[in-house]
Amino acid sequence: MIYLKSENEIELMRASAQLVSRTHAEIARHVKPGVETGKLDQIAEDYIKKENARPAFKGYGHRNNRFPATLCMSVNEQVVHGFPGEYKLQEGDIVSIDCGVEKDGYFGDSAYTYVVGECDDETMALLKTTMESLYLGIDQAIHGNKIGDISHAIQNHCESNGYGVVRDLVGHGLGRALHEEPSVPNFGKPGRGKRLRSGMTLAIEPMINMGTWKVKTLKDGWTIVTADGSNSAHYEHDVVVREGKAEILSTFEYIEEITKIHIDQNLKYG
Repeated sequence: MIYLKSENEIELMRASAQLVSRTHAEIARHVKPGVETGKLDQIAEDYIKKENARPAFKGYGHRNNRFPATLCMSVNEQVVHGFPGEYKLQEGDIVSIDCGVEKDGYFGDSAYTYVVGECDDETMALLKTTMESLYLGIDQAIHGNKIGDISHAIQNHCESNGYGVVRDLVGHGLGRALHEEPSVPNFGKPGRGKRLRSGMTLAIEPMINMGTWKVKTLKDGWTIVTADGSNSAHYEHDVVVREGKAEILSTFEYIEEITKIHIDQNLKYG
């Protein structure tokens, strides 16, 4: 079942998405070499709770293997769902940080891949292409299009630049639940899949690898890594399907004000 949101519901979702975006800014202040990923997780949890919201990921999952942290923190070859802990970030690392909150009954969910210090040009090119693909996908999230139009825009841009598009993980609907219908793959054919309608709310999140698209799951049952050990990038926005032009509820501007890095500086959205 796909739920179309009222304008009142969209405003509640905007508040949650903006809280996630501000949480990212709090994290961004501390992403630097030598910092333990567990410290970043605690900063995020404290901030979310101070804002009278709930970390959406902590405790998520099956009873026998619930996600243990506020943030998914995935370093280098880790694609998504990595655990924060004692690992200290190193110069040249990239780290995908995925954050979700529930506030007033509605969810926000956004991911950003951070550069720790400075990284090589090859890795920056991966980040830039992945970011570009996110906005190209968002461009297709308009009333009357199909899910496949989003998927194809992402896949075409990334594969034409030589990168692997993860098949095993997808974007999703969002609202009163963290994961709603429909699924939003990052690969597919234009004109295929469910028809997009105004009021649909989506979390669009390309997960793009430097090498193969294939991935595997570590023994913890959560952490997904690239099959060939190559780096992976991940960006995610919360989006409302509208007539003519999609509306983005989350933002990376707060992060960029802190990091002074504008990965998509050559790309104009809208």
